[in-house]
Amino acid sequence: MGFPANGSDAGSKPLKFLIYGRTGWIGGLLGKLCQAQSIDFTYGSGRLENRASLEADIAAVKPTHVFNAAGVTGRPNVDWCESHKVETIRTNVVGTLTLADVCRDKGLILINYATGCIFEYDSGHPLGSGIGFKEEDTPNFVGSFYSKTKAMVEELLKNFENVCTLRVRMPISSDLSNPRNFITKITRYEKVVNIPNSMTILDELLPISIEMAKRNLTGIWNFTNPGVVSHNEILEIYRQYIDPNFTWKNFTLEEQAKVIVAPRSNNELDASKLKTEFPELLSIKESLIKYVFEPNKKTTGV
Repeated sequence: MGFPANGSDAGSKPLKFLIYGRTGWIGGLLGKLCQAQSIDFTYGSGRLENRASLEADIAAVKPTHVFNAAGVTGRPNVDWCESHKVETIRTNVVGTLTLADVCRDKGLILINYATGCIFEYDSGHPLGSGIGFKEEDTPNFVGSFYSKTKAMVEELLKNFENVCTLRVRMPISSDLSNPRNFITKITRYEKVVNIPNSMTILDELLPISIEMAKRNLTGIWNFTNPGVVSHNEILEIYRQYIDPNFTWKNFTLEEQAKVIVAPRSNNELDASKLKTEFPELLSIKESLIKYVFEPNKKTTGV
């Protein structure tokens, strides 16, 4: 079955989205965005690794596009995946590939929220150089089992012409009470490392992912705001806007390694492909101020 041309407009057919990941952070936000934009949507009830249940969902919903925001990241963090490898494979590998294959059979584009935590700074992309990893670069970070499964899936999904892979990194939202929010996490840590990273401001980028579906875009996309920001820079802005008495302590990667099971990915992704498609996309620091700190400054009365 043929697919809409990459970059073509969704046309006059009314949009209807089938979304997986109802209980997840991104999946929940996606539903609220659809409501705000009056887009018809349904959350999938099938399990990703159960092909028949996915086919039943599609038959019942008759979607124009499918979104996958389901997946195992681990609770409270990706260290969980180190001791639950089969469960991680079942969802992140088998489930995602099954959904991609069912969508392909049905002629549907799948918007898949993936991860950019599959790279680490190296000699070709040194920390602080401004040289980011591009969409076609081969993942070089296999420090955690979570990242390893995500890199495997991304490589396999390249063969599916109906999949739009969005590499999300260290997601941030304006909801500073959400424990999944990167800012909320680091404000609660006893100590933090201080490394510049590419990050994803969900308030700005999730609406863009809906627009990408409307344009029927496929392939791999670095789904981050342009540029990098360090932990300390974020916490300094947090102190300026949210809590003038906030303090924090740094520690080194070597010290961090003693309190985590699996190493963490640190990298810069080149967001120029996304910026070219969406010229209005703000840099990471601009987006942080506009979408996260300014709104919260007003509510906290600082």
